Amino acid sequence: MDLNLKTRRQFIRDMGVATATALIPTTCLYANNKILPNDLTLSIIEHVKNLVNGRNIVLTILQPEGSLGNVKPTGELFHQYTGVTIKYIEASLDEINAKIMAQAFSNDTYFDIALPATFGLPDLVEANVIQDLSEYAIKYQPQGYDLSMLYTIGNFYKGKFYGYQTDGDTYVMFYNKAWLHNHAEQKAFKEKYNYSLGVPKTWQQLDQMIEFFHRPEKDMYGGALFRNKDYIAWEWWSRFHAKGLFPFDDKLQPQINSQAGIDALSELISASQYLYPGAKSNGLFENWDDFSKGNIFCNIGWGGTQKYLNKPGSNIRNNLAYGPTPGGTVNNELLHVPYFNWGWNYTVSNLSKEKEIAYLYTLFACSPEMSTLAVQFPDGYFDPFRNEHYQDEMIIKTYSKEFLDAHQFSMRNSIPDLYLTGQGDYWDALKDNLDLANRGKMSAKLALNTTAKLWNQISTRHGISNQLEQWKYLKAHYPENIRNKLI
Repeated sequence: MDLNLKTRRQFIRDMGVATATALIPTTCLYANNKILPNDLTLSIIEHVKNLVNGRNIVLTILQPEGSLGNVKPTGELFHQYTGVTIKYIEASLDEINAKIMAQAFSNDTYFDIALPATFGLPDLVEANVIQDLSEYAIKYQPQGYDLSMLYTIGNFYKGKFYGYQTDGDTYVMFYNKAWLHNHAEQKAFKEKYNYSLGVPKTWQQLDQMIEFFHRPEKDMYGGALFRNKDYIAWEWWSRFHAKGLFPFDDKLQPQINSQAGIDALSELISASQYLYPGAKSNGLFENWDDFSKGNIFCNIGWGGTQKYLNKPGSNIRNNLAYGPTPGGTVNNELLHVPYFNWGWNYTVSNLSKEKEIAYLYTLFACSPEMSTLAVQFPDGYFDPFRNEHYQDEMIIKTYSKEFLDAHQFSMRNSIPDLYLTGQGDYWDALKDNLDLANRGKMSAKLALNTTAKLWNQISTRHGISNQLEQWKYLKAHYPENIRNKLI
């Protein structure tokens, strides 16, 4: 059954049988600082107990290193309510998908539940490592369960459901609020560009602002945008979509080397001259540290960036303005294309001996109340991904209301990463050639022509028909307001 986002929701609404149909309350119940089960969790607990039937069940969760504080509180409550023992193992951020993939070549169950990076799900599905959970979702997922989830594209591959998103990794822009609100700067900017200084709506406006504020002789820099080879493709992906094109056409021919793609790369390269000195080499934490000094106009980041910048003692705390990644003008209309880059999904191993119970755990963990508990952990990776999270006082304190407003907008409108088999191959080719162009080693046109040829070879290697099936599905599930403006 092809459970695409709309038909799947309608199917579950129409079922009315064998599903927990209780309305989901928006607040948690507490007693002695402990969360009490609500109607949804009680239903899940009952299903689990019936499946356990007195047996000693142990489920092992493989989670990204640093996220135990997000995962363990939910696991402990699940154990408390059901008696199922939860064990935890960690893998590094860069290796967790490979660790999961390794189970495909083993006869031993290394994990029952895993949290891979969302962009890697197609490879894990094709390797037969993770379980198709579509029928479990039909059987158990309550009416309305996913309606407040803001980004669900990455939960599916070729119309089948493989696991719940549990982390809202959409890009958000950060701006030096004091510079934006400085009256002298506002007057000078308007005289030069003939429009008011404020949170930019388009990449063109952002590029003008970072040039305007770039005064290295005064220790002022236009931006902290990433030019590290590993991260440079993130910005280009957003710039390219803002030109009004999909990365492939309907025959899986790359459109990245179109004039729009070349213009997007040329503009990115031009903007590089107005960035702070560490842009070409710095990784995430160095970027955050340098931007927090308060002498840079803008940065691109996500929830983790905000938690670092908003922590007590940060020099730039309370001096930030936010917005979605800039858009473009397509057919005389503003097109915002926020971008979802990473994220983690709760998935179930194909080798698990308790797949149904493992699925019910993921349903439990991603429910409004349990996922709110997970996102509340201030030092973990999980960022808001349900509407309920934006109303929670602890989450608001961690992120700030102003950031969450921009983040929620971006989550509702995010374009996806390239969720095709071999995503890493496509992405490596793209970022390598973008980097060469940014360093002046080849022209923007040659860089993207070279990438397009490599993409065709990768598509052929993985099977054109196979890739095209997923691409058509993915394209059809871009946010509708964006999809209708892209060609």
